[in-house]
Amino acid sequence: MSPILGLYLTAVLIWGSTWYVIEFQLGAVDPAVSVAYRFGLAAVLLMGWLVARGQKVIPPRHAWRQVALVGAFTFSTNYLLVYLATERLPSGLVAVAGSALSLMNVLNARIFLRQPIRPLVLLGGLVGMSGVVLLFLPELRVDGLTGKAAVGLALVMLSNVSSSLGSICVQRGAKLGVPLLPATAWSMAFGAVLMVGVALARGAVFSFPASLSYAASLGYLALFGSVIAFLAYFSLIGRIGADRAGYVAVMIPILALIISTVFEGYHWSAAAFIGLALAVAGNLLVLGPKTWRKPEADAAPATAS
Repeated sequence: MSPILGLYLTAVLIWGSTWYVIEFQLGAVDPAVSVAYRFGLAAVLLMGWLVARGQKVIPPRHAWRQVALVGAFTFSTNYLLVYLATERLPSGLVAVAGSALSLMNVLNARIFLRQPIRPLVLLGGLVGMSGVVLLFLPELRVDGLTGKAAVGLALVMLSNVSSSLGSICVQRGAKLGVPLLPATAWSMAFGAVLMVGVALARGAVFSFPASLSYAASLGYLALFGSVIAFLAYFSLIGRIGADRAGYVAVMIPILALIISTVFEGYHWSAAAFIGLALAVAGNLLVLGPKTWRKPEADAAPATAS
């Protein structure tokens, strides 16, 4: 297995399950409090791992701008919006709306990094997104686009914008030689602090529910969903760029659908099977060997071992 494929599968498999796990975080405390707990714990775990390995924990001076921006876009705003949307929508619908991240990364890479839009990547993103939409078309018909559904979709789309901007910041940092691990740890800590401020502004109460499901889901989201998956994803950005790395978000709803089938009784339809075929076809277009290979001079430096 190639390193790029390994990073890709790691992010997809973990994040594909987090949509369902987030459900166990809702209702007990304010979403901003849960996000603060999640990334505060993730920051501590990652910093502890760096210390145990004898690696540097403090990023260089030129990295702090990226630390703040990624913390604001990726580890606070993005996830607060996702949690708020999940309060209003089924996890599968949130996942399919989140697949718009792939196209947003392509467009933002063009706007902010002046990268050309690769036709094959763009086509793959469009094909994959159309497939994911078909996968959840019956659910969309039931929920409609009024009331909570409309608000939830708007929240997810705003979270996609925030996540995409964070990805662009990571890609810029990779080109500037910003060390991935310490920068990510401090970005998580910065995002957690921001969420504490948001929670206080919302009048939230900081309590920890005496529930095994809440504690277990928090641990999974912090360690796997935040530390391991984000390191894989950010490493992928450094290797192949934000546009193709963002296609992770197109495949995630497929796994979320499988989990929904097993645990939530999702019923497959003809549209779902066609959608799955289109999503896989789009994935092959974006991640084929020819689109992976780039000249050394154009490749962003790898930032993680």
